[in-house]
Amino acid sequence: MYHFETKIRTCYADVDQMGYVYYGNYPKFYEIARTETIRSLGMSYKEIEDRGVMMPVIEIGIKYKRAAHYDELLSVHTFVKEMPQGVKMTFFHEVYNEKGELLNEGFVTLAFMRSSDHHPCRVPGFLKELLAPHFSRTEME
Repeated sequence: MYHFETKIRTCYADVDQMGYVYYGNYPKFYEIARTETIRSLGMSYKEIEDRGVMMPVIEIGIKYKRAAHYDELLSVHTFVKEMPQGVKMTFFHEVYNEKGELLNEGFVTLAFMRSSDHHPCRVPGFLKELLAPHFSRTEME
């Protein structure tokens, strides 16, 4: 399993009239964290695209537990729990406030798609190589 933590401070644009982080902003937080998680492996999302692979979102799930507020420093924990094998990859997210309270949890599943023709493709070998050191042999099969 691979785990990475990203810090995000909420701003006025993130909150609604009640002062809570608007529920629709959590997918944006997930995307920021997912991008930084990939970067932490040693390759940027842009580099993946430059190599001819795009990763559109095909499914998202969110469970709200507590509200986040303006000017809070959030910790978004991103997990890759399984080595991707086929044409998709799932990232799991947990969002915590500064007190360590779990605010939100969810997942985002992305498909691998060739940039050239927009057809599905298998997980690229270069991405599997970056993930491999974080998984045991049995997790990779």
